[in-house]
Amino acid sequence: MLNLQTLVRGIQGIIPGGISIRDFSMAAQTSEELAAIIIDNFMQNGIGTYENSLIYFEENDRLKTGLLAISMGAAVDEVSRLLEWQDFESLAAEILEKRGFDTSRNVVLTNPRMQIDVVGIKSGTAILIDCKHWKKMSRSSLENVAKKQIERTRQFLVKEKVQAAVPAIVTLYQQDVKFIDSTPIVPIYQLDTFCEEFYWNLDEFYSQNSA
Repeated sequence: MLNLQTLVRGIQGIIPGGISIRDFSMAAQTSEELAAIIIDNFMQNGIGTYENSLIYFEENDRLKTGLLAISMGAAVDEVSRLLEWQDFESLAAEILEKRGFDTSRNVVLTNPRMQIDVVGIKSGTAILIDCKHWKKMSRSSLENVAKKQIERTRQFLVKEKVQAAVPAIVTLYQQDVKFIDSTPIVPIYQLDTFCEEFYWNLDEFYSQNSA
């Protein structure tokens, strides 16, 4: 059975597009024999596909592997150091898309200029997500992040044709609080459930409505 340390090391070899076992082993800093075992384990967990002697990874497979390692007991700090913010945003966007939201990433508003990591719109209501994958955050830091996301939500509603908009913070870590100023703080592994139950729980969330 593959040990956790080896599984985590394999995250470094996950490069979107086609990659050979040799190149994977070099990126993951391991032998080709062990690289083949890691890749086989990935595929057993729905990560990567094998075709014409190459392994094909999707954009969000690094984060999927990180979450798999965390679920098996790997330290979040160790895993998060191997992930990029793009990995995190990509998986968040995919989860929204699978739940039927029209999804956009890195949405830029002007006058004033603001950027929103992920926006999902369904049935006239938008979820505006700020992704924070890099560390466990203090209460004061979360309050500051929520305040800024609430302001982005207000500006988004002014500029975009939606009936209502809800800010949300998505994290890699399980935070000590679930809401800041009625803004949900959602660990990435709970985002699918959050999206599934979103419309049933709207009354709990901070939301802005169009005039």
